[in-house]
Amino acid sequence: MAHDDLDAELEHRRAGEGEHRLPPAVAVLVAIVTYALLPQPLLVGPRLAIPAVEVLLLLSLVLVNPVRLVRRTRWSRWVSVGLACVVILSNLVALGMLVATLSDSSADPGGLLLGGMQVWLTGVVGYALLYWELDRGGPVARHRERRDRLPPADWRFSQDEDHDTVAEVAVSSSRTSGWVPLFVDYLYVSVTNSSAFSPTDTMPLSTRAKLLMASQATAALLVSLLIVARAVGSLGG
Repeated sequence: MAHDDLDAELEHRRAGEGEHRLPPAVAVLVAIVTYALLPQPLLVGPRLAIPAVEVLLLLSLVLVNPVRLVRRTRWSRWVSVGLACVVILSNLVALGMLVATLSDSSADPGGLLLGGMQVWLTGVVGYALLYWELDRGGPVARHRERRDRLPPADWRFSQDEDHDTVAEVAVSSSRTSGWVPLFVDYLYVSVTNSSAFSPTDTMPLSTRAKLLMASQATAALLVSLLIVARAVGSLGG
């Protein structure tokens, strides 16, 4: 794209006020509550220890951008990435505990099935947060920077290549409308990757994106297999 076109497209994006804080904040709260309600056998340490850390990290981010994501500092970006990593890593530990608990014949089957679904949901949120923060420099950069100054994209959305299709589709393409992905777009990517165990309409481009999606799909597949195995075992018993 020519510089004049890039500048015009950037001004179009800047006409908004930046991405709203509410969707990712709600997603984090869902992950916090879901983890706090996990069955005791899937927890390491006090029940509220990890949720408390996540709440403190979230509050620090809200102080920087209470309503709209318009400010970016190095520490806030690291805190945002760190929050997503805490959600993901604590959830993977819970998955490991779930695997270990399945061998315990005295464990509550219903509780383990519910715990498996909670682990799946928390994984969806955690990876969505990380995808959202990593891609193209993060939410603030995607809204404020010219495209030729953004870091290379980690994911290619369908809007990124729809500019030469029929008019009613091309009108919402990245090149035509200045569209950039929001949190809900990364949440959709995370849901479909955890459901289909592979990319659907959004393709990973970078090595880190491929590795992250592979780890998420593997964890989600393992959770699904464990839930099915436990359900079959319960029926057989």
